[in-house]
Amino acid sequence: MHRHEGIDAGRVRRHLAERVAPAQTEPVVALEVRAAQVTAADGPAAGVPGQGEPIGFTAAGDLDYRPVAVGEAWGPAWGTTWFHLSAVVPPEARGGLLEAVVELGWQDHSPGFQSEGTVYRPDGTVIKGLHPRNSWIPVELGPDGRFEVIVEAAANPILLDVPPFVPTERGDRHTMDHAPLYRLTRAEIVRVHPQVRELVADLTALEGLTQELPADSGRRAELRVSLDRALDALDLTDIPGTAQEARNRIAGALAAPAAPSAHQLVAVGHAHIDSAWLWPLRETRRKVARTIANVLRLQADGHDVVFAFPAAQHAAWLEEDQPELFTRVQRAVAEGRIVPVGGMWVEADANLPGGEAMARQFVLGGAFFERVFGHRCEEVWLPDSFGYSGALPQLARLAGARWFLTQKISWNQVDDFPHHTFWWEGIDGSRVFTHFPPADTYGSDLSAKELHHAAANFRDKGAARTSLVPFGYGDGGGGPTREMLAQATRAADLDGSPQVRLGSPREFFTQAEAEYADPPVWSGELYLELHRATYTTQARIKRANREAEHLLREAELWATTAAVRGLLDYPRALFEECWRTTLLGQFHDILPGTSISWVYQDVLTDLAAAAERLTEVIERSLAALAAEQSGEVTVNAGPYARGGVPALGAAVVPPASGDVRVYADGGAYVLEDAHLRVRIDSDGLITSLVDSTCGREVIPPGERGNLLQVHQDFPNMWDAWDVDPFYRNTVVDLTEVERIEASTDAGSATVTVHRRFEGRPIVQTLSLRAGEPGLHLGVDVDWAAKDKFLKVAWPVDVHTDHARFEVQMGHLSRPTHTNTSWDFYRFEVYAHRWLHVGEPGYGVGLANEATYGYDLTRHSRPGGGTYHLVRASLLRGPAYPDPRTDHGSHHFAFRLLPGADIPATVAAGYAANLPLRRVPGGEFEPLFTVSEGAVVEAVKLAEDGSGDVVVRLYEPYGRRTQVHLTPSFATMGVVETDLHERPLTEETTVQPSVLAGGAGAHGPIAVRLRPFQVATIRLEVVR
Repeated sequence: MHRHEGIDAGRVRRHLAERVAPAQTEPVVALEVRAAQVTAADGPAAGVPGQGEPIGFTAAGDLDYRPVAVGEAWGPAWGTTWFHLSAVVPPEARGGLLEAVVELGWQDHSPGFQSEGTVYRPDGTVIKGLHPRNSWIPVELGPDGRFEVIVEAAANPILLDVPPFVPTERGDRHTMDHAPLYRLTRAEIVRVHPQVRELVADLTALEGLTQELPADSGRRAELRVSLDRALDALDLTDIPGTAQEARNRIAGALAAPAAPSAHQLVAVGHAHIDSAWLWPLRETRRKVARTIANVLRLQADGHDVVFAFPAAQHAAWLEEDQPELFTRVQRAVAEGRIVPVGGMWVEADANLPGGEAMARQFVLGGAFFERVFGHRCEEVWLPDSFGYSGALPQLARLAGARWFLTQKISWNQVDDFPHHTFWWEGIDGSRVFTHFPPADTYGSDLSAKELHHAAANFRDKGAARTSLVPFGYGDGGGGPTREMLAQATRAADLDGSPQVRLGSPREFFTQAEAEYADPPVWSGELYLELHRATYTTQARIKRANREAEHLLREAELWATTAAVRGLLDYPRALFEECWRTTLLGQFHDILPGTSISWVYQDVLTDLAAAAERLTEVIERSLAALAAEQSGEVTVNAGPYARGGVPALGAAVVPPASGDVRVYADGGAYVLEDAHLRVRIDSDGLITSLVDSTCGREVIPPGERGNLLQVHQDFPNMWDAWDVDPFYRNTVVDLTEVERIEASTDAGSATVTVHRRFEGRPIVQTLSLRAGEPGLHLGVDVDWAAKDKFLKVAWPVDVHTDHARFEVQMGHLSRPTHTNTSWDFYRFEVYAHRWLHVGEPGYGVGLANEATYGYDLTRHSRPGGGTYHLVRASLLRGPAYPDPRTDHGSHHFAFRLLPGADIPATVAAGYAANLPLRRVPGGEFEPLFTVSEGAVVEAVKLAEDGSGDVVVRLYEPYGRRTQVHLTPSFATMGVVETDLHERPLTEETTVQPSVLAGGAGAHGPIAVRLRPFQVATIRLEVVR
């Protein structure tokens, strides 16, 4: 018989959609609905709906509920409506499997991006969550047949329309509208027909499989025949009565086992929950509860799903908000049914957090998981961060991780990553076993389409045959569903399909390591060819993060020094709270600048409060340390001596002085000191920058430096996230000048250039300062541009094919040429405090105090050779998700360092971010000194409260070295530890040379370091 595949497929799909799926349930009784809407007047804040949210279950019981009919509107944006749902099921209707179905008025969007609900029993215990793909509630009847639940329904507005992204005011609590967004569309108790539900899963699995098999496949033809026979068995007027016969006719097709060579998939339950994104932080707390409740409900119903639970912050919120639910999670963790993963405080951005901050993500996250769950994470779990620093493998290993998982690199615009399982080697040589799920998603539905994509896409065939597939609704949460698990069951051993096994991340990684004896190695960063604008967008959060990181360093250093001296108690709880605030702000949709305005209002407020508290600790500690003498002392929290002040210490030094001058010269201005001569033309641009120590001109012939440039910036899709290469096609140089002024004061000379852009002021300053090498550059901008990208450019006459950029605990080298597509599409990159471009014998450094995004391009030099254009990315104007991104006043500061080598540039980067402080009092001895060759990143007291001093240092230059750490206090012993301050089991880098004298010794501790090695040294203090 001639068969037409399209007709057959259409038959199955229509039967499923219009007859079989609707027949899974039949109505029993309508629910009586009463509702109370919460506005700001009902909560602690005044103003608009949603601002006083959320209130707890107990408070909700005191609200004024009124009757509501199905079809009635509810919910202004971000408001909450509490629904009381009840019914009495007649005795004759209580048999069989009953469920309640509540639909809040969902639109055709994915879960997590619109209204959601949390279902409670009358006693306040959480039953489960509601979302568009999970609208059922188990029916628990009282002796009288009464059913009663309370639903906390969140009217989260739909802000994700892809494509296009539509600018919206609903992401700001001050500008959102207050009209109801949703209508209650269904509220009833139904009887479930289990055989029909199973038939739906059978048909879905087999129909999906036929779509993936080759058109001429015998297996496909067999499945088509079986599906036809199954549908023929259905009586469309009595589907429940004929479903079993239909299932019988496809039972053989479902029982045919998979081929011995079938790809193996370990399916791990997952719900990627962005700690903030298109919703505020307060809503994430509720998303976590809903999602976890759904997982526990599935497990209580007998489903053998293992759920990966990343982000200690989410667990901490759950512990605080839903203690009963949290207790259930603890039991599930003990039973291995929920597995904490990642060991980090949040799923952080992996590029922009500083070195110590990234270490603390592991320290605080791992400690929390161990304290509340008794669990140590062996993997780093970052499926959705926007690229991964080459420093991460070492930090992961030092945190106790063996494995690394991400999915995001599959989003590369052009270059396909060549492996799915491999060793990832970091800048210091540390390696971590790494996997990219070839399903290309961290939220699979386990459909045949996605399973087959994973198998076909797997790039390590032949050498390996196992991959991991994270399944469950994510981004906005939701997690696995019973429909997904039904598909997993059918694909466990099915001819024509990959084999699916429910399991844990540990089970996958153990199997993958065992089967792949010699995986390939990828060295260096995992650069994402997408979302490059995240190095720049939302400049305020980036500045606030940088300031918080360095205030934490200062506060811990001086508080430790004061505590060891016996002057003050160490404010451990305060530091943990401030670190938690900072680490939360480093989530991969907060720090990169891709969240709604509400998120930044909250996070910036919290960071400002943390900064104020840390500043108080610094001032109090320094006052105690310097109190024994009168006068004024200069203190230096940086790892390098500066201006007569030792590293990590204090000294009385006179104000810096030197021959620094500015003068007019033929329509131009000249800044000059003993090291530099800078000529600034009538446009306020640098036409000459001479390194007087060697007579070298840094500005290439015919070029001008310190040039502000504005590009049109309208990316193809992701406004806040992306800058596409065509942005360079249009550029406006800001050369018009309102006025130029020259000034001097004690120890400095400055040229100030006033400009305007779109009617708003821009002020550039160029200064030479006595005692501070390099040219200091400032940019103050009042910005309100849309779809624009502001950069500042410095051409440097240096010939090389690579440049160096600071990353966490070291730096990496990136090519400046575009030999390959990999090189070309790395057109926007990030650096932390500095970058350096140099040729043998000469280089130019650039330090900054709050900037991350850069581009470096290589250009032909007149007369031969090349020069480089170094450009810092300052501000953008994307319309989504925050239509006023970067609007307002901003300050940027840089230090251009002609003739600087890498050590001088590293030192300038610290100096830019750790300004010297002058405080009343006198000198005090540093807690310890470190010889040249390593820098100290953190000084603190041990996490366990023992009073031991912990010093974290690293080798910053990329060379093997030995340094000496000399404490100024009596020590009982010294040991190298991991990030969690537990002694290392591998060969130590600490050689107790003079320390062999025993208790009370003050001698130097020799520390050997390989290139970019991080070492954490724990010193036991004599008490």
